[in-house]
Amino acid sequence: MQRPASGAHADCVTARADSRPATDATARVLARACVDAVQAVGGFAGGVYLRSGAEGPLLLAVLTGLPGKLFRPWWRMHVNRPYPVAEAYRSGQSVHLPDADTAMQRFPQMMAGLPFPFGSLYEPVMAGAERFGVLFVLRRATPGSSVDAADRERLRSAADGLADGLAALTATGDPVLWKGDPVCVPPPDTAQGAREAVERLTLAVLSVDREGRIRYVNHAAARLLGQGAPELRGRVVWEAVPWLGQPAYEDHFRGVFMSGERVRFPARRGRQPDGDWVTVDLYPGPDGVTVTIGAAAPPVYAPGSVARPGAGPGSPADRASALYRPVALAIALTEAVTARQVSAVVTQELLPAFGGRQLAIYLLNERHLHLAWETGFPQGFLDRFDGVALDVRLPGVETLTTGRPMFFESMEHLAAAYPGIPLDAHTGARAFLPLIASGRPVGSCILGFDAPRGFSAEERTVLTALAGLIAQALERAQRYDSEAALARGLQAALLPHRLPVRENVETVGRYLPGTQGMDVGGDWYDVIEAGEGVLALVIGDVQGHGVAAAATMGQLRSAVRAFTLGSSPPEQVMAGTNRLLIGLDPGQFASCCYVLLDPGSGRARAVRAGHPQPLLRHADGRAEVLDLPGGVVLGIDVDATYPVTELRLARGAVLALYTDGLVEEAGEDIDVGVERLRAALAAARPSPLTETADRLVGEAGDSADRPDDIALLLAQRTDGGPAARA
Repeated sequence: MQRPASGAHADCVTARADSRPATDATARVLARACVDAVQAVGGFAGGVYLRSGAEGPLLLAVLTGLPGKLFRPWWRMHVNRPYPVAEAYRSGQSVHLPDADTAMQRFPQMMAGLPFPFGSLYEPVMAGAERFGVLFVLRRATPGSSVDAADRERLRSAADGLADGLAALTATGDPVLWKGDPVCVPPPDTAQGAREAVERLTLAVLSVDREGRIRYVNHAAARLLGQGAPELRGRVVWEAVPWLGQPAYEDHFRGVFMSGERVRFPARRGRQPDGDWVTVDLYPGPDGVTVTIGAAAPPVYAPGSVARPGAGPGSPADRASALYRPVALAIALTEAVTARQVSAVVTQELLPAFGGRQLAIYLLNERHLHLAWETGFPQGFLDRFDGVALDVRLPGVETLTTGRPMFFESMEHLAAAYPGIPLDAHTGARAFLPLIASGRPVGSCILGFDAPRGFSAEERTVLTALAGLIAQALERAQRYDSEAALARGLQAALLPHRLPVRENVETVGRYLPGTQGMDVGGDWYDVIEAGEGVLALVIGDVQGHGVAAAATMGQLRSAVRAFTLGSSPPEQVMAGTNRLLIGLDPGQFASCCYVLLDPGSGRARAVRAGHPQPLLRHADGRAEVLDLPGGVVLGIDVDATYPVTELRLARGAVLALYTDGLVEEAGEDIDVGVERLRAALAAARPSPLTETADRLVGEAGDSADRPDDIALLLAQRTDGGPAARA
């Protein structure tokens, strides 16, 4: 189901009875289930995450009871992230969080970004073995009380009903996949009551529904805002009143929609430096939020140059905001292991927190700064600064050489401090942060803002602290990158560059490194000429990733080769390799499958040590999972034995040996992946074998979030001539 691609500032699409942009059956099923679930368990908001069609991400498809724009950072959720939505999808089990304390214990990263007291319930939406997504409901916190059985059953029933509806749509050919923005389902307008009394007040009063849309405006509010009630009604409050839409105020609105507790904060009315200061009070309720605006004295920190004020020091919400931003970024950085992943986390966490639009990260190498990451700048603009030496007078250089952050509240200030410096825009503000880890210079970071703005003392402190966290993560990532490069070189040297060419058999091997973390693991394959026309087909998987795993892989490959060339039978090859691994590195282990094949007769003898079962595709196109009895993985038991299974490959048959990276997916039973691979092998053309290998690894190779590496070895009995490919 296709949705329009979202723009940089897009809000979620709003589904309405008179103008519904999403009229297909799937959207109706989702919206109905979402609203019913929220009502069933007494929630104030809810939504549904669905699969996106890509490996890894779940996308928010439907949302009700919350303003979509305020919660845009949570529209996309990777199934491997430590969030309750992801855990419910991965495990297929319910997740119930009655209060903030429980949520903080189990999911600190979620609470770092949403530090408000609320309860939440998450149900996987499943029909048999098929997982469509997750249904969730948010409601008021119930500290000290668990979610009662009746509410659990109501939500489970709602999820089951949704799964049945989606399964029925799938059966009719409507794929349940989501792309683009979520559909927002507005709550009913229940604004009624003592409106005449409110009209007599001199205090400005607005009523906002749970989508953030203005439903009622009294006379005082209309006068204060300079717009009539008809022009304001139906509009999102921070769009109708732009000075309320500053990034510094978004935390307050998130808090009132999530926690159900009153929020108060100072704000400057209008965007000019001389605008009046007011006090904004937010009073939440089941159907929405009452907003009052009254006069106020300027806060303690109110510099005249501030066009968009940063977080002030006055309110508890401001202090909480300043605290959770570095916490959220720090938690996210712990999961990033490459420089690119660190930069992506900074883009996702740092820019939205401070309302930034541009980001650039430079890394130091041999006394020159090299551009490692950029977003938001005009294409090619930063190229002229790539590779600059440390003696060049530029703010990105001097912030690192002096160790002091530099803040420019406008582009005019930047141009005045550095005459002649090329500028990418005429308006805006810039912050230059030194990236220094434990006293060692790592690089520099540039934050860009579209409009002039001041930087309060609190913001400067927080940004400086965050720069230290980023520097440490980048330094760690550089070490990982260096080790990964070494491991890749070692892996490339140890894997066979070509396979033996023999009559009556064709062999093809494939290897793909993982796309997360250290990239390179200990997967390997080999084809060994064992003498008398016999070939040994080997595949194995060493625990772990990086140089250690690659080195162990090389030792095991050499051991298997030595035992094979010494004419040892398969069971002794495996047992000897097992003893060798225990002697080399107690505590390290590996799986392995070894097949000794006579290409002329097709007879084979196979042993298996904790490795996935091979597949056999018969000449008629049938494919089956072989049932080879096996021993424990290598490296566990010095006395382990490995039984031998006799096989016979007919002409045209294909034997497939593979590692678990090809069949494992997060939250899915490995048997499902094996069955998927078996079906793909059965559907593949019988020749050429290279095309079959490419097809089997192709889907996994397209994934940008594959945590494990993949090895595949195919062997096909042919009618005669020699053929082999590496």
